Amino acid sequence: MAEGQNGNVQEQDIHQLLKVRREKLAALQEAGKDPFRITKYDVTHHSRDIKDHFEEMEGKRVRIAGRMMSKRIMGKASFCNVQDLPGNIQCYVARDNVGEESYGDFKKFDVGDIIGVEGEVFKTRTGEVSVHASQVVLLSKSLQILPEKFHGLTNTDIRYRQRYTDLIMNSEVRETFIKRSQIISAIRRYLESQGFLEVETPMLVANAGGAAARPFETHFNALDEDVKLRISLELYLKRLIVGGMERVYEIGRVFRNEGLDTRHNPEFTLMELYQAYTDYYGMMDLTENMFRYVAQEVCGTTLIPYAEEMIDLGKPFERLTMVEAVKKYTGIDFDEVADTEAAKKLADEKGLHYEARHARGDILNLFFEEFVEEHLIQPVFIMDHPVEISPLTKRKPDKPDYVERFELFIYGREMCNAYSELNDPIDQRGRFEEQEKQFAMGNEEANHTDEDFLNALEIGMPPTGGIGYGIDRLVMLLTNSPAIRDVLLFPTMRTLE
Repeated sequence: MAEGQNGNVQEQDIHQLLKVRREKLAALQEAGKDPFRITKYDVTHHSRDIKDHFEEMEGKRVRIAGRMMSKRIMGKASFCNVQDLPGNIQCYVARDNVGEESYGDFKKFDVGDIIGVEGEVFKTRTGEVSVHASQVVLLSKSLQILPEKFHGLTNTDIRYRQRYTDLIMNSEVRETFIKRSQIISAIRRYLESQGFLEVETPMLVANAGGAAARPFETHFNALDEDVKLRISLELYLKRLIVGGMERVYEIGRVFRNEGLDTRHNPEFTLMELYQAYTDYYGMMDLTENMFRYVAQEVCGTTLIPYAEEMIDLGKPFERLTMVEAVKKYTGIDFDEVADTEAAKKLADEKGLHYEARHARGDILNLFFEEFVEEHLIQPVFIMDHPVEISPLTKRKPDKPDYVERFELFIYGREMCNAYSELNDPIDQRGRFEEQEKQFAMGNEEANHTDEDFLNALEIGMPPTGGIGYGIDRLVMLLTNSPAIRDVLLFPTMRTLE
């Protein structure tokens, strides 16, 4: 048989199986047993509760519910496996216990159907904890066919597009997203213990500032105004610091009009926090302590396996200035690079591409990105960035070409970005003006002047430390996930035509 003919046969077989499922549903509805008319089922226990506490549960009556993942018909008695959120459990269904009519209905159930089972907890002769059913109820009829169980769902494109199927077929995927929820809960507990208030700020904004990124744009019909989706949380949270809310944070979606890769998705979860009367050293201490707390709470350890490495969050995080880091991995000391012309000459010698608008500080950052980042496996704070790439950060008093900023790197990835926040409105206006020039020269990621934010700074903002965390990257680390799509329930995908 030709390959094309075989494919057609398979399609015909699947079509026939789907047709049979719909016929079964029609027969149930005609018999007055429409599962979709059932509105609730009182669940008393989950599979893991029963298995983990069998000594206490043995002989007790329970009511479980979930998706039937397998079924073995053996004459007057059958076995099926029911999967719920935490796991799965075997159920023993016998005609003499559930009744002849109910048993006849059960035999027609399909893998993928959602059922409720009431019965007593026992252990089979082979030692498997099970439920001896006295009642089985069809709660929802599956009209589609699940992927073949032995091979599971391995096609990554289908997994991301049909996350619901992925969650059914791959238990490790469910565990990842359960852990994601636990991570965010642990962050909230830690910050609450430190006196932070959780707040919410606008997603639709007139001026999308606070980060170097292109925004998505849309039109607000009611006001006949063009607006943007926020690219960061920064400028509104700083307004709250001005207003006297001394410790604030927000966990929310931000949107950046950029490409897709293993570390980037155009919408992602960002957390930013701001604390009055501290600086970037205070943010380092908070970050180190929070990462340890969350790892211990969620993973039970501060020694985290990631890819081929073992990341140690228990040891003090290394601290290097960007100049020190570049010198360590390239031998070039930018403290001895006099000006932009000298920096570009070094870049030419190394074959490093730069743009005409780039100044000495931009070149330093390009050296860091090209030659340093990949080496930063264990946690390290990279400190004291050049002022050219840090338009919202306070300058270092003793080195005004640099700012009080750090980024935390783990496994070569930026995990967070923090500043001693710029609270000088005159300096801030000058930085915005420079950003406007950069935009005019072709930098589409440059910030625009935000007059209301400048007005807030003129009212007065105390010395403040601020930081932004990529929540998705933290989840990737703590769940040993290689790509950001693995920790987003519904990642951005190209629309299928």
